Amino acid sequence: MVTSAWPLAWSIAAILIGGVMLLTAGVRLTRVADTLADRTGLGEAIAGAVLLGAVTSLPGLVTTVVGAASGEAGFAVSNAVGGIAAQTTFLALADLVYRRVNLEHAAASIPNLTQALILVSLIGLVLGGTGSPDITVFAVHPVTIILVAVYAYGLVLTNRAHEHPMWQPRQTRDTVEDVAEPPSDRSNRRVWTEFVGLAAVVAVVGWIIGTAGLSIAERTGMSGSLVGATFTGVTTSLPELVTVITAVRIGAVTLAVGDIIGGNTFDVLFIAAADIAFRDGSIYHAADPQALFLMSVTVVLTATLAAGMVGREERHIGFEGVAILVFYALGLASLVAIG
Repeated sequence: MVTSAWPLAWSIAAILIGGVMLLTAGVRLTRVADTLADRTGLGEAIAGAVLLGAVTSLPGLVTTVVGAASGEAGFAVSNAVGGIAAQTTFLALADLVYRRVNLEHAAASIPNLTQALILVSLIGLVLGGTGSPDITVFAVHPVTIILVAVYAYGLVLTNRAHEHPMWQPRQTRDTVEDVAEPPSDRSNRRVWTEFVGLAAVVAVVGWIIGTAGLSIAERTGMSGSLVGATFTGVTTSLPELVTVITAVRIGAVTLAVGDIIGGNTFDVLFIAAADIAFRDGSIYHAADPQALFLMSVTVVLTATLAAGMVGREERHIGFEGVAILVFYALGLASLVAIG
């Protein structure tokens, strides 16, 4: 736990204010990332996964590391995994904003589908780590190294799928192609400077939210896993909510889906960072049943999303959108019951 917990009122206020700041920064981040996707030639799916996904994940990363460094393994792991579950659910909410057709139909792409499969693999590694021998080197479990290696290889596969796809989703009248926007008169340096500045802001807010979340757990007696999965996990995921909705509104639907899936894939690395920051052994073996349960929920949500991109229903919100909302609600209810 934190050595000097903030007063409960301060902690709640910090999370609320931090959430507003993340929402505000998220709107601008989406537009900047869309510009960079065109100027760098990465494309919306890759830019969403690497640029936007990584930066909007910074608050969750900092919060997770703060929890792990404080010895709260359950809080750290649940914040990371709870954020992934919340962000996947945000896509179902974005479906309600995109009125033309099912969002997964419009944004179907090989890079996005590849990212979803990599995400399932990474979560599987984490689950495997919890049941593996409790062996560490300098208090770091071998699965942490494997996670980073698989993530890096996943980026290579995603880029390869973008550059040289072996098959393509069938183009329909509702498929939104990734077409570069007309260039603006802003210099690349100015765009990158704004992007880095926004990244720094959301990182600082992540530290504030992490400290506030630990304080709430200590002041109220709630389990760290429950606080991490709900209060801080959802709050630090707010940039993902506003970016996906903003991206959908400006027509960058591939960027929106890529941001969520790519951000979720990056978020699994939070656990690797938490294992390094956690000095009491392997964080995989210190995770409680609530954190493990969240991992299983996240696998179901991700698999449902991937099935939606393959099935590509044309109606406004397809089976996967409804299923994701239902599974997430049931998961939260079960989590509260466990805790």
